[in-house]
Amino acid sequence: MTGLRSYVDSDENSKIIHGDCLQALHLVDDASVDLVFADPPYNIGKQFGDFKDSWETDAAYASWCESWLALCIRKLKRSGSLFVMSSTQAIPYLDIWLRSRIEVRSRIVWHYDSSGVQAKSRFGSMYEPILHCVKDPQESVFNADDIKVEARTGAVRKLIDYRKDVPEPYSTTKVPGNVWYFPRVRYRMPEYENHPTQKPEALLERIIRTSTNAGDLVLDPFGGSFTTCAVAKRLGRRSIGIEAQEEYVKIGLRRLGIATHLDGKELVAPAKNTERRNANGVKSFLIKDPDAQGALFRA
Repeated sequence: MTGLRSYVDSDENSKIIHGDCLQALHLVDDASVDLVFADPPYNIGKQFGDFKDSWETDAAYASWCESWLALCIRKLKRSGSLFVMSSTQAIPYLDIWLRSRIEVRSRIVWHYDSSGVQAKSRFGSMYEPILHCVKDPQESVFNADDIKVEARTGAVRKLIDYRKDVPEPYSTTKVPGNVWYFPRVRYRMPEYENHPTQKPEALLERIIRTSTNAGDLVLDPFGGSFTTCAVAKRLGRRSIGIEAQEEYVKIGLRRLGIATHLDGKELVAPAKNTERRNANGVKSFLIKDPDAQGALFRA
């Protein structure tokens, strides 16, 4: 394949392919992947390195997505799962196309807090859609016990289920519904990387725990900040991340412990400046209070 470059960690469990996903996906064996998580450009005009996220028409964008989605489906095992993200405008096109090729199991809403800039002429966007698909519903992996959350209605209110032969309290935990709240990655968060659309580790952790087991293979055709691969590594899964932009490949090499240098240059995490300004433009700083067990306060 022209222009592709691969990197592998010392135990060969984490692999990065630098190149276009439509080429790089051909290097992945068919029916070898347990989970594909795809977070492609959304066709909304963002800049990713030297690539601008913009297609001439919605149809052209949908056609491009169909090309790599078809390859991703080929790479999945019969028991495999596919999670796909896109913009609220584009996801219906992908949903309809996928339905005839794979089962769309759930339509998930990732809800998050608003940014500092508020919409004034319309309702602000505070969510992104995720399609959860499986190749074979009878064989697909769904680790319910690994992702349970507090069941607030039954647990907190200590309700009794009188439908049972012997009444008992409702379960204190449950499988999450299809509306998930995870804060977006902010500049000062430890996991922050210099990427315009970084997804939170907690979001990927739920997806990976749900659909894979230890040692399984996770594929991300749009590596970006390489959160998918980093979380997969932490959870004892293998991973393949594909990324076209070299500046983001460098993030992956560092986060996955594959390399400390590239082409003679050290790979370093972004410096997180704690300086901020209030509404009046006055600078403030986050300072550690020595008398408050590591608490932070503003000065």
